[in-house]
Amino acid sequence: MLKKNTIHNVLSLALPAVGEMVLYMMIWVFDTMMVGKYGGNVAVSTVGLSSEIMSTFTGIFISVGISVAVTSLVARSIGAKNINKAEEYAALGLLLGGVIALFIALSAFLFCDEILSLAGAKGEVITFGVLFMRITSFGIFFNMLANILSAVLRGYGNTKTPLLVSIIVNLVNIGLDWLLIFGNLHFPELGIKGSAIATASAQITGFVFLLIYTINKSQIKIKLKYITNLRTIKIKEILKLSIPSSLQEASFSISRLLSTFFIMHLGTIAFAANQITTTIEGISFMPGWGFSVAATTLVGHKIGEENYEGAKEYAYTCTILGVIIMSLCSILFLTIPDILIKAFISTSEIEVINKGSICLMIASIEQPFMALSMIFGGALKGAGDTKTPFNVSLISSWLIRLPLMYYFIYVSKISVVYVWWITTLQWFIDGMLLMILFKRRFVKSNFINKI
Repeated sequence: MLKKNTIHNVLSLALPAVGEMVLYMMIWVFDTMMVGKYGGNVAVSTVGLSSEIMSTFTGIFISVGISVAVTSLVARSIGAKNINKAEEYAALGLLLGGVIALFIALSAFLFCDEILSLAGAKGEVITFGVLFMRITSFGIFFNMLANILSAVLRGYGNTKTPLLVSIIVNLVNIGLDWLLIFGNLHFPELGIKGSAIATASAQITGFVFLLIYTINKSQIKIKLKYITNLRTIKIKEILKLSIPSSLQEASFSISRLLSTFFIMHLGTIAFAANQITTTIEGISFMPGWGFSVAATTLVGHKIGEENYEGAKEYAYTCTILGVIIMSLCSILFLTIPDILIKAFISTSEIEVINKGSICLMIASIEQPFMALSMIFGGALKGAGDTKTPFNVSLISSWLIRLPLMYYFIYVSKISVVYVWWITTLQWFIDGMLLMILFKRRFVKSNFINKI
């Protein structure tokens, strides 16, 4: 039975995290929406493909790699009342993340042409995509650093400040999108280039705000002494958690990115329909992600206190609430899919709207299973088990999703609608496996041995 106090603690962490990620997702949503209204399916394909590539590598190495490790380690240190240890993990996490972020940003800037060609892009999609990726590569570097600073704050239970930052980032992005894409208020009409400038500017603004807050207000400070007196054992501890977590995200995101490349071969209409559906569904990810963050933090605290029953209670509470909210998204996808799709593209794009609506209705089926996967995975990571989510993701992404995508989409070249039946199967297997493995492994004696 759910306890009132437990629900309150979960919601106080999860809801700001949900709000934060919804708002960050809205950067992509508004970019896609505004360029879709401005330039139709070619513009949607350009921004969609470029953003997908950038977000994939950011997610693998930072958002679900270093950041998850930092949140888990900081949370457990706070639970054990060891502030110095938490600050050391924070400083070293930012150092590692900074090196990785620089490598990703430089690669995106220098090799964007080759990356887009490899993705199957052609003609105008490559021309505009190179422009978009080169400009946003500047912003993405600072966005990755901001992600790690936010992970530190979440580790000690502060999800409200990252939410505030995401509001600022969105206001800057939306305002500049409106000014620079369409040329309003006598600003130059820059189209896709304007969208890229808006995104990069907003991301840099978010980092600056977070850095100032961390220096002046955060309970956990980033201290240079932990970097100058670097202890390799702590680096290894961060990598020990982040590598399996990164591999989990890689197994999912790279398979999804390859699937995106396959879909590109179906043409810009099919790709635009898929991309708009993916963008809309991306918003529904956010409740699952928010409750996953809450599970990682709260389970980490309880494991640090050696309160295993409390950790288990928080994990189940996060899961139940997350499933309920994501099931509400299912209802919207089933009842008003055409209205949602039309918000992203001109009403004259009839074929894109029809295909996208069918895809979105199919996507409604996978929502509760997606919640199971994300939140049980987050609970396991909070307890220091990042290998189990990786193994499950490897099976569902590379043994199920990718072979089916390759055959039905790339070889047979059938309708993009089948993409969503395949992803539904993937999430069903992923969610059910993680639920079963969580029940089997989340036992006090198991975690005593593991820790």
